[in-house]
Amino acid sequence: MELEEKPKYGEPRKYDPTFKGPIQNRGCTDIVCCILFIIAILAYIAVGILAWSQGDPRKVIYPTDSRGQFCGQAGTPLANKPLLFYFNIMKCASPMVLLEFQCPTTQMCVEKCPEKFMTLVKAYTNRNDFEDYKRFCKDGVTNAMGIPQILSLGLCPAMLTPSRPFTRRCFPALGQKGGVITVGNNSHFDDGSGTMRDAKDLVDGVKNATVVIEARQVVMKIFEDYTQSWYWILIGLVLAMLTSLLFIVLLRFLAGIMVWVMIVLVILVIGYGIFHCYMEYAALKGEAGANVTLQELGFQTDFAVYLQIRQTWLAFMIILAIVDVIIILLLIFLRKRILIAIALIKEASRAVGHVMSSLFYPLFTFVLLAMVIAFWAVTAVFLSTSNEPIYKVFNETVCDHSRKTCDPANYSTSEEKAHCPDSECLFAFYGGETAYHKYLIGLQFYNVFLFFWCANFVTALGQMTLAGAFASYYWAVNKSDDMPAFPVFSALGRSLRYHTGTLAFGSLILSIIQIIRVLLEYLDHKLKGAHNKFTKFLLCCLKCCFWCLEKCIKFLNRNAYIMVAIYGKNFCTAARDAFLLLMRNMIRVAVLDKVTDFLLFLGKLLIVGLVGIFAFFFFSGRVKAFEDTAPHLHYYWVPILTVVVGSYLIAHGFFSVYAMCVDTLFLCFLEDLERNDGSAERPYLMPESLRKVLNKKNKAEPAH
Repeated sequence: MELEEKPKYGEPRKYDPTFKGPIQNRGCTDIVCCILFIIAILAYIAVGILAWSQGDPRKVIYPTDSRGQFCGQAGTPLANKPLLFYFNIMKCASPMVLLEFQCPTTQMCVEKCPEKFMTLVKAYTNRNDFEDYKRFCKDGVTNAMGIPQILSLGLCPAMLTPSRPFTRRCFPALGQKGGVITVGNNSHFDDGSGTMRDAKDLVDGVKNATVVIEARQVVMKIFEDYTQSWYWILIGLVLAMLTSLLFIVLLRFLAGIMVWVMIVLVILVIGYGIFHCYMEYAALKGEAGANVTLQELGFQTDFAVYLQIRQTWLAFMIILAIVDVIIILLLIFLRKRILIAIALIKEASRAVGHVMSSLFYPLFTFVLLAMVIAFWAVTAVFLSTSNEPIYKVFNETVCDHSRKTCDPANYSTSEEKAHCPDSECLFAFYGGETAYHKYLIGLQFYNVFLFFWCANFVTALGQMTLAGAFASYYWAVNKSDDMPAFPVFSALGRSLRYHTGTLAFGSLILSIIQIIRVLLEYLDHKLKGAHNKFTKFLLCCLKCCFWCLEKCIKFLNRNAYIMVAIYGKNFCTAARDAFLLLMRNMIRVAVLDKVTDFLLFLGKLLIVGLVGIFAFFFFSGRVKAFEDTAPHLHYYWVPILTVVVGSYLIAHGFFSVYAMCVDTLFLCFLEDLERNDGSAERPYLMPESLRKVLNKKNKAEPAH
């Protein structure tokens, strides 16, 4: 007797008269991974406690002077001195470098930054000026001391320059006047030795200084725009939330009509964008400087400049036209699949209507993710600040002991000071050589890895919970009697009680891939200066491969969680069953599921487009009705971009429930086709609308 060849993608599901949805009588799955996850969480908490006991966030909050003291810390003698002042700013490469590296000059905490030019020589001749000057000197300076003695002991800076506080540090008040770098409105200054210096000497090159100044100005303008428009931004986000909610409610009752209206509106919104870009393009014809190319213009910190050239609007118009054409072509070629997708969305709308609490579940996920992010961030800060202050020898002239570790308490009588009389023992950075400090990098790595694991676990919990709730809806013959009273809570309880290990297993696999991607990005960042093309090519290939792998794992995990929610099996079995089920219905998966995702994406796009257009006309002042109401801004695109991004996130939150519902119903629909044949004994459980589109019917039904 010949052996029958097994189907390539496993046996189809057999009919089971006792099956009525998610199995209630189930056992714990992936117990080993559950135990491992619990141990990892306990270790994570231990790392957090260790970091909190060793770390000192004041090192991040407060700047540190040359003695390792915190400027502005309450309850200390420096409580009223919150700013860090540099004796000689020219010893630093640039103002921005001071944020990351230690500057080889004396630093002290001051009450406020210098407001005018002054040299020690000039201040010494006037008692009042000298008293004011001593605010920027170390303790111990007296009127009886001479200038050479003060400078040789390093008690005072040779000069003061007008400065402004930036990140609690006093930086020269750099500006521009007629394209010339200035400090305190002057292009030259006395360096304290009688030599006149250019203001540009305060920074590492005129070009870099200009970028720093302009970048700072842009940041300040953006901040001012937010302070002026935050109220209207919140209104825009509330409008996006109400629009999303209205859209969901309308989908519940008018799913078919709403989908087609959504498709038409998306095409019209993009079409209007094309029209608007063309009008702007045509309006700039003949304008001075409008024909400059983007390449010729280069990078500009004032982004409004780009809107004054024709090529920008032409690029926008071409991009929107391509998007519109692609959408129209997809709709033409996938019109039949769209009908099935609409039927699936209709059923998803009914499911969401029966499980209304599912719309609020993303809030629970958000709270859990916020807790995970907060724990990770706090632990990371405490770990990064759990080092000890390290002091090093700094010297202006050649010194054999330069950059060596020193002790400021007895440095004045040390051998290093004797060999290098003009050297100083200054605070350099935070570090340490104990066993704890040696493994700090490992602890930080563990912190990041557990962050990914916990975040993925929370996301997986949400997916399995919603899958269990919607699966109970699909397989219930009588929706009112066969469904649990609280489907979301029932599914959440099953997931946590029986499948914590499965959730941990799936999220662990995904976390390993994500941490590898982080390491690849880190390597890429470190090797940016390298000129080895093969290394760059290899890194690029690896990043691409792991990106694709992450997407595949996310897709498989999502479907595996659905199968676990229904059958209560372990992760590997559920993942295999889901994969084989999808492979047996490859065409439906490749087209129908993705078409549904595409339609839901169009819904998000429509909400973002409508709110974005409203925000554009409001903040840009293009409509006369809003001219007096809209705030006056430096960059009107700042609130517009904020509203658009926020609207997308809000719409994504609502539609993520729909997406999970569709994916769950889709797998149940595939199983329904395999389990049942439409006979009186094995009727299809799919809704009548879906049966009509698929040309399926239950034999008990009268012929239409």
